[in-house]
Amino acid sequence: MADRSAEEIAATFDAAAADFDRVSADVWGPTGQCLVFQAGLRPGDAVLDVGSGTGASALPAAAAVGPTGLVHAIDLSDAMLERGRVKASDRALLNIEFVCADATTWEAPSTVPDAGYDALISSYAVFFLPDMDDAFARLLRLVRPGGTVGVTAWQQSALREYATTFFDALGPHLPQPLPDRAGRMEPAQRIDTPDKLRAWLAAAGSEAVEVRELPILIPATEEFCWNFVLGSGLRGTLSGLAPDVVERIRADFMGLITDRGLHTVDATTLVGTARVVGFP
Repeated sequence: MADRSAEEIAATFDAAAADFDRVSADVWGPTGQCLVFQAGLRPGDAVLDVGSGTGASALPAAAAVGPTGLVHAIDLSDAMLERGRVKASDRALLNIEFVCADATTWEAPSTVPDAGYDALISSYAVFFLPDMDDAFARLLRLVRPGGTVGVTAWQQSALREYATTFFDALGPHLPQPLPDRAGRMEPAQRIDTPDKLRAWLAAAGSEAVEVRELPILIPATEEFCWNFVLGSGLRGTLSGLAPDVVERIRADFMGLITDRGLHTVDATTLVGTARVVGFP
């Protein structure tokens, strides 16, 4: 995932923005709430949400820190952020800013205390960072010593059968094969078990790491299975394809789901939190 350019990632999620929230109730919303709860955010905290999308974790973070706190929600996709802005307005949340920005160059503005953010959270986004280790370690340096970091990531077996079925349906309709999937998934695979995620968070500059596994088993309805393609990073695989080709892919995908007896989509997620170590 991390070999994709910022422009490519932004284009993918701009295209997915209209469909992203179709699966929020099943996936993004519950995990965002769990991340905020496990991070232990408190009233008055200053929070940075990296890869915020439409606000699945940023909005509950804003509710948790209250009017004396603040949330900076950054993402490469302004189309996703605009949906977050509308949600925040609808909920009268005045303590959150959705900013189109690159996490690799973000610096805390003057509204953040000199010591740094109280918390950094990121839901299903760290594996999109170029040079994931270095980029994430730099972000941790924006958090005060003793502050909190929290991330969500896919568990090792999550989406495996679902994604394999989708790519089997997709492949015959592409003018040329997709780039090697194994290489693109390598960053996510480095943090896809509790032990791996614990070790990665510790190596980045944190301690007292806690990782919990959140089982999410969703009925493989036709509606959910296709909405997840359109409202996730998988949307990028359809880029440039004619509408009739996309419709054939959809039909073949649904046919394979039935033929293979795929009744459940495993979206099990790891929720990892830790305390940030002080830096000189």
